[in-house]
Amino acid sequence: MAKYGKWLGAGLGFIVGGYMGAFLGYFLGSMVDNRGKRGASSRVMSNDFSVSILMLSAAVIKADGRILEAELKFVKNFMVRTFGGTHIAEKMDLLQNILQKDFSLRQVSLQIQMNIDHAARLQLLQYLFGIAKSDGHIHPKEVEVIERIAGYLNVNRTDFNSIKAMFYEAREKKYEILGVEKSASNDEVKKAYRKMAVKYHPDKVAHLGEEHRKAGKEKFQKLNNAYDSIKKDRGMV
Repeated sequence: MAKYGKWLGAGLGFIVGGYMGAFLGYFLGSMVDNRGKRGASSRVMSNDFSVSILMLSAAVIKADGRILEAELKFVKNFMVRTFGGTHIAEKMDLLQNILQKDFSLRQVSLQIQMNIDHAARLQLLQYLFGIAKSDGHIHPKEVEVIERIAGYLNVNRTDFNSIKAMFYEAREKKYEILGVEKSASNDEVKKAYRKMAVKYHPDKVAHLGEEHRKAGKEKFQKLNNAYDSIKKDRGMV
């Protein structure tokens, strides 16, 4: 019996997103065709999300006009750790194709925004900055793209700047991590830390899996390091 999943996916994808939507629909449909009926629905949802992540990844990778091996390796390792190694070759082939296409960054971001909570959106920004930093240098164009994504994801500027600051070494960035000005009072610093500690606590993303839990712990540790450094500078108790 012929398999029509990929063509149905392509047709629906074209209706939603034109040529690029058809391309992605074909890919997801193929995934359905190549799998048994048992448990297919949940796996397709996972693949659909992974494709969206690949599209945002592609936007950051090509933001500076270069496609670097370090960035591709970072994405591949993330995909394996997060979604497993199944079909990883196909997904990386898909990434290469996406890198050659134009698509609506807004549309993809809004689709993700509708389906994940705020803590997961912050985790996604951390991942995108990880791509940008994977070659040892964050290009301003990469920051610009990630900032656009953050806006579409409905992440406020304070939270965006906090995540961004975690990827820079300058001592002044520790205040940005807490989301306060350097002129803030000690009480304001303490209040800001407590607010961010709740927002960045690893338990917030534990439901996303081990890879995200580890990244959440890393983000939380950077917050604590920034706060400890400020307390030391100020002689705070």
